[in-house]
Parts: sequence; structure tokens; C-alpha cells
Amino acid sequence: MYGLIIFRNIIFNYIFDMTTRRKFLKKTLAGSAAFFIVPRHVLGRGYTAPSDKLGIAAIGIGGRGTSNLMNSFASNGANIVALCDVDDRRAKQMREQFSEAPYMRDYRDMLENHHKDIDAVIVSSADHMHYVQSMAAMDLGKHMYIEKPLTHDIWEARKLTEMAANKKLVTQMGNQGASGDGTRWIDAVVQEGIIGEVKEVHVWTNRPVWPQGIPVPKETMPVPKEIDWNLWLGTAPWRAYHEAFMPTRWRGYWDYGTGALGDMGCHLIDVPFRALKLGYPTSVECSLTNTYQDFFEEVVYDETPPASSVIHLEFPKRENMPAVELHWYDGGIEPERPDLLPANEPLGDWGGGVIMKGSKGVLICGTYGSNPKVFLNDGSEVPELKNMASLVENGMSGHQAQWINACKEGYGAYTSSPLSQAGPLTETVLMGNLAIRAALLHEKVENRYKFPGRRKKLLWDGENMKITNFDMANQFIKRDYRKGW
Repeated sequence: MYGLIIFRNIIFNYIFDMTTRRKFLKKTLAGSAAFFIVPRHVLGRGYTAPSDKLGIAAIGIGGRGTSNLMNSFASNGANIVALCDVDDRRAKQMREQFSEAPYMRDYRDMLENHHKDIDAVIVSSADHMHYVQSMAAMDLGKHMYIEKPLTHDIWEARKLTEMAANKKLVTQMGNQGASGDGTRWIDAVVQEGIIGEVKEVHVWTNRPVWPQGIPVPKETMPVPKEIDWNLWLGTAPWRAYHEAFMPTRWRGYWDYGTGALGDMGCHLIDVPFRALKLGYPTSVECSLTNTYQDFFEEVVYDETPPASSVIHLEFPKRENMPAVELHWYDGGIEPERPDLLPANEPLGDWGGGVIMKGSKGVLICGTYGSNPKVFLNDGSEVPELKNMASLVENGMSGHQAQWINACKEGYGAYTSSPLSQAGPLTETVLMGNLAIRAALLHEKVENRYKFPGRRKKLLWDGENMKITNFDMANQFIKRDYRKGW
């Protein structure tokens, strides 16, 4: 077997030398990717093949990217083979940690020049770049770990989900609470009917913890030599550099980020989304913070999300479950405390929480499904759960390590948040942003603003990705990329 592998590599290198790099990348590599990892059992017990560790490349290696890299490396199942970031300052720690891995600024160069070493890719860049970077890697047959939210736009999430299925790739979105015991305990409680039929859900967050509902800075600043500003902008419209956008504060600008919903929605909404098997919503509406600079003189900052918002989503009946209303709150707004919740019982935790109201009781938890508690109408304790052991076992290895192990096993191996799950969840989260942006549409008439989309309930055709009663809102399903991207 080992001789066959060597022979295959010789043929592979010969073909590569005889074919242009780009043509080969497009036509041949995707079909060959499955041969790069040789399972232990093929080569015999006790033998570790050079390819037994997953070859991982990372795009975006500062901030959250640092955590993803370190957790992957700590799994002892990964070999970091390439690093990519547009900001050398943010990349410094990981470049020193993995000094033998080649480093570059352009992800396209990384995929073109080091594809033979790469089995899987971690994408932890700004939201507006997730799609193009992930799609480029997936097109080459690479397994993917993509930070939340999966994408900036609804259309992008749908296309990545389809690509993952077509290419038979192992995928994971970076909402690590999906692998937590709390989330799995909640799944068991809800699906075993402990709190009865759930028709009402409330989800809230302390985000944003960065500036939002503000004007975009107009002044310019010199670009630091450590940053490739053109590559950082990527798909977004051209704008002169300003320190207000970096790092992390890009979350509060529509061109790059997805606001409070994008940052925490995939963590918090994931809890009821999977427990209640929600799928696509049928409608969405919202209310937003108003901003005034003088008495009755409203200001509209439509290039940034508002300082706070409330979103209402409706979901249809599913299987034997009733229709559900889900309410989202951010910017410090919280839902009313349930009657069953004791007065001194904390409402969620530092980052937010989830309340599910059922016909037999109430379930409440904190961020990532942490510290879940149930308060039943009759005051009884939660009975022993039948499916808890198997649910916990699936998530025991940790979110990143779980993905690495699944990549080594191959397509079909379990991950907590594969794109088949994470894609529809991301679309649902981004529906809230679509409602916000539709509500911010405006024109000034006689010194007053007119908002054609505000106070509307937007009706959603999930299968066809279309708002059916307010066509102007459909412009936010898919944005236009800057020329060349």
C-alpha cells in the first residue's frame, strides 16, 4: 500500500509539472484531495504516516484566528502548514509560534502555491471575506472550519452549503457552544418533551461592545506598513484607510461586519434553532434605536447597524412541533423575566441568554447554552433524560478537535455544526440584518425622513431566498463585490 502511495505521488508531481498551475488547480486537485490523508489502520498499528496529521492552513490568524489555531494544534491531530493574514501586526504571535509554516498576505497565493500540503483550511477573517476565501478553498476540495457567522450575506451562506455537499467536505462553523454539554442537555430536554410544546423563544445579547449607530469616518490616515489595505478591503467597496475599522471594530460597519446579530446570533440562536428544528423563518420584522442630533431632528446612519435593535422571527409548524415566535434583543435590551423564574435567579449571563417558554415549563440558559435550568409548572424536578449520554459523547473532543478528527475519518463523520446545519442557521441570523437594513432605507422629504421599509413585516420565501412583499429589501440578500473580487 505504501508503495502505491509513493507511486501515486510521483505521477501526481509529473502531471503537475506538465500542466499549468491554474488549470491543474481547477480541474484536477479537487478530485485528488481525498488521497492526501492515509488513516492509521491502513499502515498498521503503531505506525504514524507523515500524512497522518491533518495539514491545516489558516486565513486570518490574529484574534479569534489565534484561538482557532492553538485549539487545533493542541488536538495533536493537526500540522500547521501555511499561514495567511493581511495585518502583520496581528499575525506576529502565530508566525512566531509556527515559524516553519510559510506566511503570506494573499490567500489566493497560499492556495495556489501550497495546495499540495493543505488538507483543510480555517477561515477567521472579517465577515465580508468569509465567502470568497472559503469558496476558493472548497473548490480545491479542502475541508473547512469557518468562523461565525458563516458569511456576510444570505446568498453566500446558501452557496457555501451547497458546495460543501457537492464536494463531500467535512465542515464546521465556529460556534463552539454547539459542541458544549449545555447545548446537548437542552436538546434532550426539549426533544423529550420535558417543557412541553414551545411556541415562544427569547434570545438576547450584550453586544455590541464596539461603536455602532455612528457615522463612517470621512478623514483619511496613512496605511501602516504592516497592513495590505487593498487585500483587507477585498470584496468591499474602496474606502481610504482609517484606524476606526481595525481591529475588530469592523463588526460595526455593514461593508465588513454583521453587527451584534452576526457576532452572537450564531451562538445564541443556535440553541433553540437545533433543539426546535426550526429551519427557515416565514417572516421578520424589527424595531431600532432612533438617533437625534437636535429636537425632532433625526439622523440616519445607514452604513452602520443601530446601537440596539429588536427582531421578531416567525417559524412554521415542523413535524409534530407547533409554530414558533423567536424574539431577539441586543444593545442592552432584555426580555421580560418569566413568572416561573425566581426573583434572585440571574437572567442569562454576561453575554446574554435564551428563554424557551413551553406548555409545561420554562428553560433558560446563558451564552453558548451554558448553565441551563428548567422550571416546571408543577414544581417537579427534571426526570432522567434518555438520550443525554449519546449527545454528550458526540461533543466530548472539543469543537476544533472534533472537526480535525472528522476530517481524518472523511465525509460523513460527525461534527456539531456542519454547513448543512450552520448554513440555514446563518441565513436565519442574517434575516434579522436584512430587516434592519430594510428599516434603515430612507429618503428626506421636507426636512423629515421617510422610511418605506420601517414598521413592515417582511414575508420570506426561504427556498427561493426572496422577500415577497417589499422588493427593495431583496438588495440585501446578495451584495456586489468590488471589481476583481
